[in-house]
Amino acid sequence: MPAESPGFAAVEAACTELASAGKPVTFKEVAARCGTSRNTLYRRADLRALVEDHRARGKGATALSALTVQVDQLRFALEAVAAKVRHHEEVLRRIEGRGHKTG
Repeated sequence: MPAESPGFAAVEAACTELASAGKPVTFKEVAARCGTSRNTLYRRADLRALVEDHRARGKGATALSALTVQVDQLRFALEAVAAKVRHHEEVLRRIEGRGHKTG
């Protein structure tokens, strides 16, 4: 294998490092970390597929964390609505209690 052509393990390691650091997995960054060109990563089908797989996983993780944030926001909003409903129920009980005492 020529010196310019990185091994599968090197590309895997570069992708994993980027993902672990929370950085986007790009062909440019992977090539820089492996000491090769982007063209090499694009030309070799196995390396291209590996980088693309990591890129897709990164997008999925972003989507998942965004969903987690949205679920937390919805839970918080629902808890606020439930507290409001409990408050209104209590007010209604007091109003109804006053009406029964006088009538």
